[in-house]
Amino acid sequence: MATRTYDVVVWGATGFTGQWVAKHLFDRYSKKQLRWAIAGRNEEKLRQVRHFIGDAKESVDLLIADSADQASLTAMAEVTKVIISTVGPYSDYGSLLVKVCAMVGTDYVDLAGEVPWMRDMIDEYSEYASKSGARIVHSCGFDSIPSDMGTFYIQQHAQQHFAESLKCVRYTLIKAKGGMSGGTIASMMNVIKLAVNNRKVRRLLGNPYALNPDLKFNGGDKRDQTGVRFSPDVQRWTAPFLMAGINTRIVRRSNALLGFRYGTDFRYSESMATGAGTKGYLAAKSISLGLKAMTLTSVTRLGRSVLRRFLPAQGEGPEVNPDSPGFYVIQFNGETRGGESVVMRLKGDSDPGYGSTSKMLAESAVCLAHDSISVDGGFWTPASAMGDALLTRLQDNAGLSFSVITDND
Repeated sequence: MATRTYDVVVWGATGFTGQWVAKHLFDRYSKKQLRWAIAGRNEEKLRQVRHFIGDAKESVDLLIADSADQASLTAMAEVTKVIISTVGPYSDYGSLLVKVCAMVGTDYVDLAGEVPWMRDMIDEYSEYASKSGARIVHSCGFDSIPSDMGTFYIQQHAQQHFAESLKCVRYTLIKAKGGMSGGTIASMMNVIKLAVNNRKVRRLLGNPYALNPDLKFNGGDKRDQTGVRFSPDVQRWTAPFLMAGINTRIVRRSNALLGFRYGTDFRYSESMATGAGTKGYLAAKSISLGLKAMTLTSVTRLGRSVLRRFLPAQGEGPEVNPDSPGFYVIQFNGETRGGESVVMRLKGDSDPGYGSTSKMLAESAVCLAHDSISVDGGFWTPASAMGDALLTRLQDNAGLSFSVITDND
């Protein structure tokens, strides 16, 4: 690793999120602090990324690597410590790179939210990664760092103050301003398409512990919220949270990889708040029905085609306003087995769909490249791989803040 040319390479840098990852690295780190490059299959588009990030001196190196060309991916992996992959849907474009990184011992982070694909990668390449020393960490963006690291943080607080872990943690998205990238939407549709055509995938998606090392593990969690519920935690109506299907699985995998630090009976859930009173209830009902309608529409090729007309295309994203970068606020509520309660707020200073995601992904890669990380090669989660080191980076460099509060103000 010490002899490799780059600390970090951003693969898929020409896409919407990839450009913002590159911009964060360019703005945050000098060449002396971080040796990095951008990569993709089109040299001209990579040169345009240099312009986007403000690299007038063309100081950032360009690497050519294609998702279908193992030789080019291997050449890229062999010269870097960590690869950031922003190329989704990952089940279409990401598998070969994971294989290559696992084989040549290159650390890897991505934005994957595709549970079936991640399960396949874990099952197929864990042995390679263990032998080579490659640390593979999926879901290092809004899926699922706030969930995973927020739970890690509140659990640490409970251990420090009550000398025991929290038996349950509930995540509620209080408010957010931002939009989704086309890559995220394409990945979601791809998962639905796979589920329609494959009974095994449907069973996996219905398993709350689909990403646990032991697929037969059965804890206290059931299916994710699908309808409207009133939350005593935030005193508001809540709707199903679109990202819960991936976030909850990552948090439960972290618990297992951390030696069930939170307990074998630990429970975790996610929802999004819509407001109080009739207005809040109707908003939650509308979101619930809308998600069900989108899922049903995505089942057919025609339905997916119709949805794509109204949603950002792959490689595109929401309109960016520098004067209004977006934000999000998440509340975590938990109770220990002894009856103590903890309430924690996590705040992000940018649009969760690209601004905050790009910073979290970039800092995860830098954490693996530069910080003292004790885990060996294998497939990890953000919390189980990077823990306190990543918590520090997220707060120092990625605009996240974690704070324990005493009430729901």
